[in-house]
Amino acid sequence: MLAELAREEQQKLERHSYSVLQAMVNGRVWYLIVIYFGMMIGLYTLLFWPPQLLKSLPGLHSNSTVGLLVMIPHLVGLAAMILVSRSSDRRLERRYHAGIPALLAGVALLLLGRFHSPVLVVALLSLLAAGVYSFLSPFWVLPSEFLAGFAAAAGIGLVNSVANLGGFVGPYVVGVMSSWTGGIYPGLALAGTPLLLSGALVLVLPQEARSDRARVAKAN
Repeated sequence: MLAELAREEQQKLERHSYSVLQAMVNGRVWYLIVIYFGMMIGLYTLLFWPPQLLKSLPGLHSNSTVGLLVMIPHLVGLAAMILVSRSSDRRLERRYHAGIPALLAGVALLLLGRFHSPVLVVALLSLLAAGVYSFLSPFWVLPSEFLAGFAAAAGIGLVNSVANLGGFVGPYVVGVMSSWTGGIYPGLALAGTPLLLSGALVLVLPQEARSDRARVAKAN
């Protein structure tokens, strides 16, 4: 296994010998930044707004009840993340394993405003959590598929640092929309749009940015 990983790393170095500066201005790196920015909007919306959303539903006024219900989506997300990650590794496929969960998460946010049943809202929040958490592991394989060594470290650091600004944008936009409209639902729907865009961008990821490991596996 270690020999296989070392061989793959050497092949990446031979195919794509990027310097740190080249990695930081690489178009594929910035493509991934756009994808991850949209996902961070969804992730931080999930982290910040479900308690207030559940609290606003008819019959849910107890903080203890809301706290227990908020746990459910994250537990579902944990299970989904493990299952999707294992499937991605087993099939050596990243694009669909990241793109489809992102699309499902975006759909969940768009639909949240249409239902006021606690059961349906928790189900949609669970779908959102499953999509967001499942996206992460396959996505973070993508930079290392065409970057190696110090270039990989620089590229991954750049993606993480710049795209995490979405963690500010998402909750802020939802809050502003809630103030303007008097309800949380329009803001949640708006936050779902970047998630859909992220999923679509992953699914149409340029061939050069897809998994070298998958190509090596097919060649063998």
